[in-house]
Amino acid sequence: MGMTAKEMVESPDFKKLVSTRWKVSLTLLFLCCASYYGYILLVALNKPFMSQKIGQFTTMGIPIGIATIVASFVLTLIYVVWANTKYDPEVKRLKEQITG
Repeated sequence: MGMTAKEMVESPDFKKLVSTRWKVSLTLLFLCCASYYGYILLVALNKPFMSQKIGQFTTMGIPIGIATIVASFVLTLIYVVWANTKYDPEVKRLKEQITG
């Protein structure tokens, strides 16, 4: 017979998995928020820089805004790849220990 749920929750492997998930999630969350709030702060506090023309019709704010959106997609992609390649196999292994 496998482990009980209580034994699993108290196991070092489970605690390490939960800790790793939190570290990865919070790191990516911090990077996403830094990107977004950095953009907002630039808009609010450095209007001359953001209003510089870099083409006939485009100001500096447009590509930086697009980069902010792309950064959030990239960070999401990083999390999905990490979850699919590292996290999910470890969860599966721990589930198998419970079911025996």
